[in-house]
Formats: sequence, C-alpha cells, structure tokens
Amino acid sequence: MTQLSRKNRPFTGRTMAVILVSFFAVVVAVNVLMARLASSTFGGVVVDNSYVASQQFNGWLKEARAEKALGWKGQIARDPMNRATIALTDSAGKPIAAAKVTAVAEHPLGQRPTTALVLHETAPGTYSAPLEQGRWRLNVMVEADGQIWRTVGEAQ
Repeated sequence: MTQLSRKNRPFTGRTMAVILVSFFAVVVAVNVLMARLASSTFGGVVVDNSYVASQQFNGWLKEARAEKALGWKGQIARDPMNRATIALTDSAGKPIAAAKVTAVAEHPLGQRPTTALVLHETAPGTYSAPLEQGRWRLNVMVEADGQIWRTVGEAQ
C-alpha cells in the first residue's frame, strides 16, 4: 500500500492560535454585518409600551375575529391619477357604499414619514385619496353599517 507523500508538519500552538483567531474573526465580522443591516432597515419601534400592548392582545384578537366574521373584502391599488384606491365589497360581493374610510400610509422601510389619508367615495364601494408616488403600505379602517373593519395592503 502506498502513501501519498506529504510533509509532516507538527501541529503547534501557533497553528491552533491562527485557527482560533480566524474562526472568531469570521464570527464577529458576520455579527457586526448582520447587526448593522438589521438596525439600518428596521427602527425597532412597533409599540410604545410592550407590556401595555400585551395586556390588550386578547381584545385585539376578539376584534379581529369579529372583523373576519363580517366577510368584507378590500382590493387596494393605485389608479392612473396617482391615487390610492380601495374597492370594498361585503360578504355577498355587493359594494359597500357610504362608508367612512381612513388610512395611514407607511413606507415599508420607514424612509418616509407616515401619511394620514381620508378616502372619498368615487363610485359605489370605491374610495380614493391622493398618495405620493412610491411603495406604500396602507393600514385601512372602514366604518359602515355600525361596524368597523380593518385591512392592510400595498399600494404601488
């Protein structure tokens, strides 16, 4: 049986030190990169007080179930006149007319300030409001027939 020829170098403390320093240098570099990317793309503010939010969570779930039970649907878009629009229908597919529709437009990466919108009915069940160009996430609230319904969607 023949062996491949190779130099027999002893494994020294210096070799181990180079391996350990290299390993931890890579780990630290990746952690610094990921922390930098995370902090530059997400401000970290979701709620002002997480304890208070946790106390309200079950109430929010109850509201969400009630809103889902309504069966309402909303199609969010941007029209050619650079307005955010939402077409609202009830559980039977009929337009929801004469509703009060408001929205908060947020830039997905937080690079622009949030904008409050009041959408006005332009056709039965269709509501719109001017919106600056760009990609926006709309948090929409609809009040109609004594009910409140919320949805979130993209207006691009």
